[in-house]
Amino acid sequence: MAKVVTLTPNPAIDIAAHVAQLVPAHKMRCDRVRRDPGGGGINVARVVHRLGGEALAVYPAGGGPGNELQSMLDLEGLPHRPIRVAGHTRESFNVTEDRSREQYRFVLPGEPMSAGELNSCVVTAHAFLGSGDYLVGSGSLPPGTTSDFYARLFAGAKAKGAKTVIDSRGEPLCKTLACGVSILKASARELSEYLQVTPCSLREWRNAITSLVAAGQAETVVVTLGAQGAVLCDGKSAWHAAVPRVQASTTVGAGDSFLGGLLVKLLGVCSVEVALRYAAAAGTAALLTSGTGLCDPVDVSRLNEQVELTSL
Repeated sequence: MAKVVTLTPNPAIDIAAHVAQLVPAHKMRCDRVRRDPGGGGINVARVVHRLGGEALAVYPAGGGPGNELQSMLDLEGLPHRPIRVAGHTRESFNVTEDRSREQYRFVLPGEPMSAGELNSCVVTAHAFLGSGDYLVGSGSLPPGTTSDFYARLFAGAKAKGAKTVIDSRGEPLCKTLACGVSILKASARELSEYLQVTPCSLREWRNAITSLVAAGQAETVVVTLGAQGAVLCDGKSAWHAAVPRVQASTTVGAGDSFLGGLLVKLLGVCSVEVALRYAAAAGTAALLTSGTGLCDPVDVSRLNEQVELTSL
């Protein structure tokens, strides 16, 4: 059976906490603190693993936070390959204000990596790839990394017969799509930035992503639309997944859970509409957890029955 290999060039320790109220210039005592592994590719691998698929996470790790990240993934039982680097693994901080239930996300940039360190990550990811496997490039790049990093990463993966999956934004996304990928997963904001226009209806979204497929930029495109669900096009068909309403505890990790759910079903050679339904359920399930706990398999199974699919 095929597997998912993820490369996260700029991982993090995600710290989540609550405060009663945000007040400028005051010490705000935090409680309900939790620490989780973070970074797009790492989270995707975690979701694939907990939902029953085979996954391997490749990532740089440095300093005390890098050691902690390794230990966290060991405890989860996720297969992973850390690449030791000189710089420290970054931390991200998510604060929920209890009074308003609003969430504030503070993301540090990470430290630069040498060309040798970046190359070690690429070589390691390629070493575990076989024909038909999926290679996921996800998240931001470390400061100073050239924007064609994912494009170069995927060139080697394609040579091995692997399928390529991108979940990024800005110039790295532009450079990657110029070379073409198997799957593009993007949020509405990310894809609007790339398209330089914001579609206003499901049919406009369908038309926009169909044009990307027709141009050879991706074989399959899926865009997540928050409470409006998600739209997928693979050049043969287009589908909309309407998601059930839930009381969200957080939005952190929802996109990664969505992509992990999608890949689990594609690993099982399911149809794209079946994969889209499951992905929408996984993304919605992630809203129910605290911090970056990602989706719970029990919630995914329950919500999967409530996702409504419509052909566009």
